[in-house]
Amino acid sequence: MLTESIPYQGRISLLQPALFFAVFAVFLIVPTASAQQTNPLASNSRAALAGGVIFRAQCATCHGADAKGISSIDAPDLTMMWTQPGMTENRVFTRIQEGIPGSIMPAHDFPDTEIWMLVSYLRSVAVSGSTGEFTGDSENGARLFTTHCIECHRLGNSGGSLGPNLQRITQRRSQAALRSSVREPSSSIGRGYKPIILSTANAPNVSGIIKGEDAFSIQILDSSQRLRGFAKSELLSSDRDIDSLMPAFLEGQLSESQLDDILSFLNQQR
Repeated sequence: MLTESIPYQGRISLLQPALFFAVFAVFLIVPTASAQQTNPLASNSRAALAGGVIFRAQCATCHGADAKGISSIDAPDLTMMWTQPGMTENRVFTRIQEGIPGSIMPAHDFPDTEIWMLVSYLRSVAVSGSTGEFTGDSENGARLFTTHCIECHRLGNSGGSLGPNLQRITQRRSQAALRSSVREPSSSIGRGYKPIILSTANAPNVSGIIKGEDAFSIQILDSSQRLRGFAKSELLSSDRDIDSLMPAFLEGQLSESQLDDILSFLNQQR
């Protein structure tokens, strides 16, 4: 998660000089931004910029420079956390300050104002979800979802696991992004669903998605949704430059009206 705390003066040396003044300016404007229910820097246009500088210096090792997480160490995508029920700015502040017991996320002794800068940055990169009106027939969408989607996608506790759980997908993705993922699924493949085809002497051309990997082994969920592990020393070939396992649903297979119905159904599940 966020990296181990280092002295404040040491952290300043990591900040890009051109952006240090943005951090300093926020401190001048709000010298004692202590913990409270809402972010006291929410209206400060420079707070997110300063928080981004701090984030890249202190947090990117685990959460990635884009805040979308690093799957190899099971660090979460922080752009998605605001879609969690009950998530508030104060709660994010507390997580940064106190850490998360039982995880690799440590407590941090950053000044309160600096933590609020991080909260401002995380707000600025948060996914916005779907905000437009859904006009489809949700009842028909439920039938279409069962026909076309549930074999690979979960809805709550039901369905397959080759694709993401779609329980609250409209909170996390815009309608345009969801349409694109149906029509052109290979254009953007989410972390945790990267496809692979590998072969061993006893298992030729096994396709699936990568679920875990280290220097010596790789674990995949194969196309039959069985979790399988392979020693890398046994691999005869490994091809990662392939399309998503999700087929592209063109209009001849799924009309715009039918896609509207599915999205309306999914929006009811949020």
